[in-house]
Amino acid sequence: MILLTCRLWAEPDSSHRRTQLPPPAGSVILPDVPEQVRRRSRAFLHPHCCHLRHENAAEDQRSAPTSEMTDSMKTQLVSAIHLQQVEMQEKPTGNSQGNNADEKFTVEQAVETIGFGRFHVLLFVIMGSANIVEAMEIMLLAVVSPEIRCEWRLEDWQVALVSTMVFVGFMVCGVLAGYIADRYGRWKVVFGGYVWSAYFSLLTSFAPTYGWFIFLRSMVGCGVAGVSQGFVLKTEFIPAKYRAYLLPLGTIFWMTGSMLIILLGMLVVPTMGWRWMIRLSITPSIILIFLFKFIPESARYNVSAGKVDAAVKTLQRIARMNRASLPPGRLVEPALRERGSWRILFSPTFRRTSLLLWYSWFVASFAYYGSVLSSSELLEKNLLCVINADAEHQVKHRHESGLCYCIPFGSSDYQTLLISSLGEVALVPLNIVLLNVFGRRISLTVLQLLTALLFMMVNICTTMFGFTVLLFLLRSLVSMNFNVVYIYTAEVYPTIARSLGMGFCTSFSRIGGMIAPFIAQVLMSRSVIQALTPFAVACVICALGNFLLPIETRGRALLQNS
Repeated sequence: MILLTCRLWAEPDSSHRRTQLPPPAGSVILPDVPEQVRRRSRAFLHPHCCHLRHENAAEDQRSAPTSEMTDSMKTQLVSAIHLQQVEMQEKPTGNSQGNNADEKFTVEQAVETIGFGRFHVLLFVIMGSANIVEAMEIMLLAVVSPEIRCEWRLEDWQVALVSTMVFVGFMVCGVLAGYIADRYGRWKVVFGGYVWSAYFSLLTSFAPTYGWFIFLRSMVGCGVAGVSQGFVLKTEFIPAKYRAYLLPLGTIFWMTGSMLIILLGMLVVPTMGWRWMIRLSITPSIILIFLFKFIPESARYNVSAGKVDAAVKTLQRIARMNRASLPPGRLVEPALRERGSWRILFSPTFRRTSLLLWYSWFVASFAYYGSVLSSSELLEKNLLCVINADAEHQVKHRHESGLCYCIPFGSSDYQTLLISSLGEVALVPLNIVLLNVFGRRISLTVLQLLTALLFMMVNICTTMFGFTVLLFLLRSLVSMNFNVVYIYTAEVYPTIARSLGMGFCTSFSRIGGMIAPFIAQVLMSRSVIQALTPFAVACVICALGNFLLPIETRGRALLQNS
């Protein structure tokens, strides 16, 4: 190719015996010259090579000696200039290719580039279903309490101890699950939580005594602590601009779990008993054990653990499902040794955030389970101040010798619990607006102040319909509050301590869950207003403390390290 081009521009004109001028800059027709051809061309153009002079020897013999020398030198000069132009044009291309090879991207950039797609729909459905499992195990306590009270002749404090033991298991295993998730992966912890909670929940249905029942329920709480790490796994795959929309919608699954266990109680308990209700309630856990294989390990965890190849394969799989592509270049993030260290939570960057979040989680759980158990207790014992109460609600479930032990839920009680469970999702649009417009901190403050107000309004004398509406709104607010604190915690901590931070927070929340039964179920029997006041006061204090949170996470990328 070079020989042909050089001859085209260097061959003397037949009439004038002069060499034509080189082509203008930018008109080079050889954009890519292989190195092997380039070496041959340089040899061809070497001053000592007489290839061109011999090619037209017959014509050059008829020319004057001076003219022959001049034409040969011009031919070599023109060819050399032409080759230099080709080389100069190739250099930017070579540099560009080198730059592309040196381009790098992070997991955060990959997640944002891939965007939202079919993978996230699958993730939303499967990981959201983890909320169904957790909600069924927690709401089961409200449904089964009247039944075990009757079977084992339990006092109020013994019924409250059942809920407390569940939260003890959750608290102990919450920190442990967070540490294991940061050290060895989120997927293993969540999958193990499914298996563990399903197994011990099944054993609960065979409990021969009250002691065995509370022990097995504490083991169930330990498994639910592992399942709750699914929120971290889900959050780490969702792009920043979609988190405030998708994560609040997870409340739909929690509401579904609450309604399922209430429907099971309504249909199964009167005919087959509470033990068969528990056995049927583990069905979602068994289904999720098989579906969970479609969810990969967190790419953020993999890069923090030095497993870059595994992270790339996960991101490539997500990109294929979403019909998108990864950023150009290669995934480069350093492996982080200090994964799962509690020192990160107490570092100057996160110390104040951690302390305030622990109290926020305590209040979120305290208020949520306080509302759930209070409604159950008020309905079971007919402690409501109802203006137009029917004959059923006018009955005071007490004997002269003490409390009547066998007080099963009526159909109207189950219906009230179902309606209040719908409140879990009623204000989700408002929750999404608050998160996107005002951010996480202001949303927490507004929701907790409104929750305090609704707790005090439950004591107002009203109709049964009015009480249902109050309970509906209260469940909406406490659910939204729990949702926001979940989102904020998953966003504020870095990948190397995100699961551990979530584990500490959920453990503190279970302290609130441990205390709530003794107020909502024991103190409620003595005074409704005294039982509701602690919930309202705790919410007001927490609302004021939220102003001291130093970090706002709205629209912020998830941190990889501190």
